[in-house]
This record gives sequence, C-alpha cells and structure tokens, in this order.
Amino acid sequence: MGDVISTHLDENRRQFITERTGKILDEFFQFFEEQYPLALFNKIRYEVEENGGPQPQLLQRKTRLKGKVIFSGNLYQYMEVSRKWKNRYFVVHEDYDVAFYDGKMAFDRGVTPKGIINCAGYKVLKSMDRYLELINNSMPGIKGKASSSPFLKWPTEYRTILYHPYGHHYYFCVVSEKEQQKWHAVFQDCVRHLNNGLPEDCKVETPAFTDAVRLYRQSKDQYGTWDMLCGNQAQIISNLVMEELLPELGTAIHPKLKGKFYDRQRAWILITEAVHEMVLAQTKVRYKAVLQRCEGARPGLESRIRPDMDQIISSKEHVGNKIRVYVMPKAESCVRNRVQPYISSILDALMGPTSRGFSEVRDLFFKEIVEMNKNVLNEGSQHKLAEHMEKLSVLPYHPVKMQSCYEQLEQLQPQLEGLQQRFDLSSPAVFVQRGQILMRELLDNTVYTFEQLLHQDLGSSPDKEQLCKTIQRIQERVLKKYDYDSSTVRKKFFREALLQITIPYMLKNLSSSVNTALPKFQEYIFEDFSKFILVDNIFEEVVLQSVSKDIMLAVKEAAVQRKHNLFRDSIVMSNSDPNLFLLEDQPINWNSEFGNQESSGPENASDKRKRMKQVVSMIQDDGICHPDEVDVKSDLKEVAEEEHVANDGSLEPCSPVKSPDSVKEICDLLTIAKIETEVLAPADIALSNGAVCTSEKAPGRNPSEEIESKLLQEEHQSSPPTEKTEDGNSSTISSPAKHEESESHQENATLCQQDSNDKETGEEVASKISEVAEDSHEAHQQVQDTKSES
Repeated sequence: MGDVISTHLDENRRQFITERTGKILDEFFQFFEEQYPLALFNKIRYEVEENGGPQPQLLQRKTRLKGKVIFSGNLYQYMEVSRKWKNRYFVVHEDYDVAFYDGKMAFDRGVTPKGIINCAGYKVLKSMDRYLELINNSMPGIKGKASSSPFLKWPTEYRTILYHPYGHHYYFCVVSEKEQQKWHAVFQDCVRHLNNGLPEDCKVETPAFTDAVRLYRQSKDQYGTWDMLCGNQAQIISNLVMEELLPELGTAIHPKLKGKFYDRQRAWILITEAVHEMVLAQTKVRYKAVLQRCEGARPGLESRIRPDMDQIISSKEHVGNKIRVYVMPKAESCVRNRVQPYISSILDALMGPTSRGFSEVRDLFFKEIVEMNKNVLNEGSQHKLAEHMEKLSVLPYHPVKMQSCYEQLEQLQPQLEGLQQRFDLSSPAVFVQRGQILMRELLDNTVYTFEQLLHQDLGSSPDKEQLCKTIQRIQERVLKKYDYDSSTVRKKFFREALLQITIPYMLKNLSSSVNTALPKFQEYIFEDFSKFILVDNIFEEVVLQSVSKDIMLAVKEAAVQRKHNLFRDSIVMSNSDPNLFLLEDQPINWNSEFGNQESSGPENASDKRKRMKQVVSMIQDDGICHPDEVDVKSDLKEVAEEEHVANDGSLEPCSPVKSPDSVKEICDLLTIAKIETEVLAPADIALSNGAVCTSEKAPGRNPSEEIESKLLQEEHQSSPPTEKTEDGNSSTISSPAKHEESESHQENATLCQQDSNDKETGEEVASKISEVAEDSHEAHQQVQDTKSES
C-alpha cells in the first residue's frame, strides 16, 4: 500500500494536488461569500413577514433517539494491511456513525474505537459484480477483462460492501442470509440519514452553502440534482473538488499502473483514497476560515439590513420587474412547449410509489398499536405497557421493520429513470432518499403524539378493559391527524420534486440566450444594496414563477380526484385540537415511570454502556466465541455447524415448565380433594382475536404448595379402615364401591391426561372440568352410601 502511494503520489504530484485544490476552493468560496449576505437578508425578511404554511396536526419530537443505540453486533471485516478477515464488534450510535472495536468487552470498558465509519455518500452493495462495475466506471483509462479475478476472496457468499467513489471501501461478511439482510438494512439507514442534507435550523449558513454549490455547478454547465450532495459542508466541497481533480489525475496515473488487472484496480482505489484524504484535510481548514470571516461580518450586515429593509425590498422589486419583462416571454414559451405536457406524467410517476409508502407507514403503526393492545388485554399490567411503549417509541428508527415502507418508495427510481434523457435527470435516488426521510419523520411525529396523549390519560390509573378502550380511542384520534399531515407532506414533496426536475432543465435551455444580457441589469441596483440583491438569483426566481402556477394546478387537480388520498387545499385543520399543543413537550421514560425497576445507585460509564438499549435486536449468539484473528473459512464453518445442530429437529426439545393451574392439575384436585369444599376457578375467557385472557389470581399460597398439601391430606383420609379378625390379625375391608371409586379415578386421570395434551379454548376446558366434577361427585356419593349401609 505504501509503495503504491509513494510511487504515484510523489512530492511533485502532491504539490500539484494542493495547488489545484486551492484554485477550485477559491472559485467555490467566491460564490459562498456572495450568497451569505443574501441568505441573511432572506432570514431577517422571513422573520418580519412571518409567512407560514399549514399548521401540522401532530406533535414533533425535539430530541430524537437520545441515549439509544441503533444496532450492535459482530462482523468479519477485511483488513487491507494484513489482507486477513478479522472479527470486529460494531456499534451504530444515535448519530448514525458506525464505530468498531476489537470486541464487546472493549466497548463495555469504554476503550477508544479502532475506527469510525461515516456512511455519507456510500452505496451499500451485496453483489460483487455491481461493485466491480462501479470500479470499472470510475477508472475508464484502465482496460481489462471484466471477468478477471477480484483482488480479494470471500469466505462466505453473504457479503456486504460499502462503496464510495472517492473514499475508503469497506468489506464485511456474515454467516447467514438473515444476518446479511439485517446489516444491509442498518447500513442503508445510516447512509439515508447522513445523506439527508445539511441541518435546516441553520437559517443562514445552510441556504448560502446550498445555493453556492448549485451556482458553482451551473457555472461548470452541470444542472440538476447531484447525488454527492451528502454529508457535512467539508465533505460536500471535497466531492466537488474530487469530481474535477480525479479525471486529471487519472489521465496522468493510469498509464503508469503495472501488474494484472485486479492489481491495477486495487492500486487505483488506494490512490483515490489517499488523494481524497489530502483534499478533505485542506478543505476543512479553508472552510473553517471562510465561515469565521463571514460570521464576523454578520453583525455589520444586520445593522445595514434592518433599518433599510423596506428600501432593499423596493429596489429588488424594481430590478425584478425589469428582468421579468425580459425573461418571462422566453420562460413561458419553454414551459408551454417543453415542460407543461409532461407535468402530469411526472406527477403520476411520483404519486404512486410515494402514496403506497406512506400508506405502508400508516399500516405499520396501526398493526403495532393493535398488537400492543392485545398484549395489554392479556397481561393487564402497566409494567408490560411500559415495555411495549419503549419499543414503540423507537419504531421509526427500526430499519428492519421500516424496510417494507422504504421498499415501496424505492420503486420510484425506475419510474423516474425514463426522465433522465428528457430532463437531464442525473440522480433519481435523491428523491427516493428524501421521501424515505419524510416517511420516518412523519411516523416519529405520530408515535410521539400517541405517547403524549396516552401518558396524559394514564394518570387516572385505569383498569385493563378501560386501558384498552383508551388506547383504541387515542389510536383513532392520532390516525386522523396522520392522514392530514401525510397529505400535506406528500403535496409539498410533489411540488418540490417537480421544481427540482423542471427548473434545472429550463435554466439550461434559457441560459444561452439570457446570460449575456443579465449583467446590464446590475446597473439598476444601488451600491449599498448590491450585497443583498443579486441578478442571478432574481433570474432564477422569475423562472420559478413561470412554472410554479402549472405545478400548483397539477397537484391541486390530483387532490380533487382523491386518487391517492390527498386532502384538498380548502380543507385546513388549523387549531382543530388546541389542547394537544398544551401538553408538556418532554420525553417520556416509560420504564422509570411505569416499569417496576429496582432503584439502584449511580452507575459508571461502563455499566451504562452495558445497559444501553438498542433499537434493533441482536442476532449473534453470545455463546459463540469470536477470536480476534481467525482462519475465516474454518471459523465460519464451525459457527454454521453450531447453528445447524441448534436448529436440527431430531434433537429433543426442552420440556416446557408446566403451570400450576394446568388442566391436568385442576382435574387431579377435583378427583382427589373433597368436592363439597372445593371452589372451582373461573374459566379462561376466549377473546375475539383468538388469544386467551387468564384472570388474575388472588394473593395467597403458592399453588404447587396447595396441591402437595391436599394430596397428603387426602392420602391420610382415604386410607382403608381396618378390622380385627377372630385370630387377632387386622384385615383391610374392601367393598365393591371402593373398586368402582378406584376405576373412576383412573378414568378421570386418563381423560385429564388426554385433555392436557390438546390445545383447547377456555370454554372447552370449562366444560371438561364440569363433566369431571360431576363424575367425581357421583363416585363420592356412592362411597358415602356404601359406608352408611355397612
């Protein structure tokens, strides 16, 4: 590894990379410093005018997944240096960074992780063919056969690859397909979260940065969505630099790579990774310095904006009207001939998979609440309710349970691929990931609203039946709010997606005829306001206005048709439930409030890590030993054999522990104990859902102790009386009734044994018990009659 990098990245080549990176950064930061004052002006203007949209009906959780772990478990990872597969313990934290350790004990002790994987910009792959295809596309200067042997061998077929076009590649394998699917879902969720864009709470930095990226790429004649707009600011800028720098390096380095085809592939991957690390380090330093300079000038800009707000707005409208007169005829012609005929077809392609995905989210929430309600009805304790609510609170972040919802939206990508040639749509995956994030956020708001409403009603300590009715009532109430917010979120998503598809296409078609005339409009702007009024931004606003009317009309018509369960714009549920927003916006710890956890003293950091709950349950068997460095083929084979033996149906299963109130023991009590003093227990109630709801027992002695004492008492009472014979010896008195009673006992025991082996409902068990009781009572009556006659 070191030889390859030192050979192809010598001092002169590194100097070239540094200088070329600096020039690209200078161009980009020029756009950023121009957009920063404009973003600050827009923020202050929005605060003054307070333009708000429809009010959501669901509460929004402020702190998400605080103190949670998404997933943790063992994976075999390929080590580049030693070229061996090594077992690692991986932990996915609440920020979706993946940390790996030597083992679970190292994590419990708080040892510094061996490494941290930031999944922004990665692709999660299962197929080696797809991975080699991406590598070949990234190095067009290297020619070779596609069927050449890869540069690493896999010990199992259950592989997972993290591919980045510029960063380090990670290779993992597991021992089962189920484990592979779960890890694949977890890694996909990490990528989805970290690709979600920059934080929206930064009202100045984030808009200025995204506008700078868009304008910089447009200056390079690159329009439309960009799939590498992911991660933090430094990562995004590094992707911009690598997009220009890497082809230049490939032209110089590809002819000098030696060896077989897969050796050259591996060498190019290592070189790309080393260059990316250099660019990222240089970018972090530059961006930090530029941002500090902009933040330092912010107070002076605000002091100029606030007093002259009205004058700046008037000047912008004056310039905008002149640009509109020049641009609008051309823009409307482009919309009428090239965009409007395709808006309805694009909307249909968007609405189908998106609506199915949000409907799947609704069904998932409904099923989880129904299942919880059944368990509460059967178990009937607030401690069990607390356990179910803890699981429900992390449902939106459970990548395995949410996978069916995400898959519905993944069908959007092949439907949008047909638009790539027409509208130059480069990355349909951007819309898929954005829709999936909206689904998760909406489900999180739904679960949080349900939590708050249920927590409010639990103060009166309702009984089991009342609690189930309360859960059902709150469920219906929350689902109505979900339907309204789902309609609002989807309509906004459709409008944004249509704009992101059509606006870049229009800008690209209009730029050639407009860009030469735009600079002359700069003379209409006062010099004092030149930082807050930019001609290029006004031009884009005019283009946006030209197509927005048609897009709004198309979405409105789709809502009127009720094809995808969309509410009309005239239906506004503002302040429909004002009491809901008066609830305390505090996270609820269900286990501490309703769980019967024993109070303990303060725990150290190691114990806290051991007790930390995670969203997804683990798969790995803790009994399997995971050595640090192994012969993977033999080790994985042993693990697979252990799993095969554990799942072999020929082995005898462990006998289940019999409950004290089983059918057989109840029958024994009825046949042995005295019937006239025995009180029959109420029969189990058969619920409508097929489950059996057992009634609660009154506190008393252990049922097993009662059975044992009654058996001893009956043996003592039922011992046969003795009679002295003429020779002085005692003999046992036997009677026909005694034999009949013994035979009755055997028949009843046989009947009870058969009944205990069958799966019966509560009514069948009660009828069997009543029949046995009648037979036993008749046998006992015969014994009494025989004694009275003798």
